[in-house]
Amino acid sequence: MIQTIVMIAILCISVATLALIYRVIKGPTTPDRVVALDAIGINLIAIVALISIALNTNAFLEVILLLGILAFIGTVAFSKYLEKGVIIEHDRDR
Repeated sequence: MIQTIVMIAILCISVATLALIYRVIKGPTTPDRVVALDAIGINLIAIVALISIALNTNAFLEVILLLGILAFIGTVAFSKYLEKGVIIEHDRDR
């Protein structure tokens, strides 16, 4: 029973991820694309967690942690780029 529910959840999240990929490609504005990229990262974490549940193993916990860190860093970098136009600032006037 739990295997069926997990497979249905993986299918639903995969369809949502495909819709988010469409939003990244055709998004009307750059902030929409950034939000879609962040949501894709969250969906990837959910898919890996569900696969871990389906396989009854905790071997993928490091992968989940790494994906979470990369999604967070990516979101912060895109947000900083949208706000200031650069990701890494070079303040040489100090």
